[in-house]
Amino acid sequence: MSYPRRGMHGEVVEDLGRRIVAGDPGASGQLDPAELGRRYQVSHTVVREALKTLAAKGLVDARPKRGTYVRPRGDWSLLDADVLRWRFTQRGDGDMLRDLAEVRAVVEPAGARLAAARRTDDDVAALEKAYEHMAATAADPVAHTEADVAFHRLLLAASHNELLECLEVVIAAALTARDRLVHSTGERPGFSATHRAVLDAVRAGEPEAAESAMRDLLAQAERDEENL
Repeated sequence: MSYPRRGMHGEVVEDLGRRIVAGDPGASGQLDPAELGRRYQVSHTVVREALKTLAAKGLVDARPKRGTYVRPRGDWSLLDADVLRWRFTQRGDGDMLRDLAEVRAVVEPAGARLAAARRTDDDVAALEKAYEHMAATAADPVAHTEADVAFHRLLLAASHNELLECLEVVIAAALTARDRLVHSTGERPGFSATHRAVLDAVRAGEPEAAESAMRDLLAQAERDEENL
């Protein structure tokens, strides 16, 4: 569950959520809504709604007589878009990078294979547009990242498997965080070629070639991360 970060409610959710995920001692254990209101200079209503949003993400809970408290890490909704993003803001969260790289290695080759077998003309046109946008934004890390994420989302959509499509939130979070690190100084060598190979195989309707090309792309991504 993601939400627009507008207004005081969004600001409280964003800051408190980040602090909880980062393990900030000041945002752990029991939380005092009145103290949160004073800290953020917002009303009780804003605090209550912010805590409801964080509760929906598995980060906090409220119980009679016990009060509001931060839930154990194992209870968090780890596939929630915001929780993923907050974890990625911790540059040192190497375990998270590893876990998501492993998920991509399982999901994306299969997605590429299915996309090559099931893609429509509209799917191919959308992928080509995303690829062209990546090429046109190589000098702009933010726009380049958005285009890359769009390409991989469209690839999963082209699989026409609803369950695979649901995993796009994980892929998008992984790519966004990775690209911001890897492409901060410009596009890496081989980036365009590996994506082109996937696109060409999907367009040609060659499942095995598409899967192989995606594995090559992920291997290149791993090498790029190792060279950071």
